[in-house]
Amino acid sequence: QRKNPFSNDDRLASKPVYTQRGGATYGRPPEGSRTEQRGKDAHSHVGKEVEELCLIIRSTGEVREDGHVSVTFGQLFETYVTISNKVVGILLRARKHGLVHFEGEMLWQGKDDDVIITLL
Repeated sequence: QRKNPFSNDDRLASKPVYTQRGGATYGRPPEGSRTEQRGKDAHSHVGKEVEELCLIIRSTGEVREDGHVSVTFGQLFETYVTISNKVVGILLRARKHGLVHFEGEMLWQGKDDDVIITLL
């Protein structure tokens, strides 16, 4: 848009054209932009889905001897898929944040139904 002669967006004129790789603003949308707000909203939405997934694991799973709640992927998939079709993606995000543990890189319906997911 900086080079577009028909653009009336004055916000772009005051921003630097290039940011340095590794800099604080590299790969980030401009502060206060709608893009930044959409990113924040998406992050919040995914966080709520992770919380909901943990609650479902807690309510459908069984408490083990060590106090952790665990459930099989097949059972969780059948329960959670009626709420959201993004079960595996949300599970991966929850594992990334240290909320759940399971073996393997990816879980596949049918093939990994017996994999145990543990709520940490």
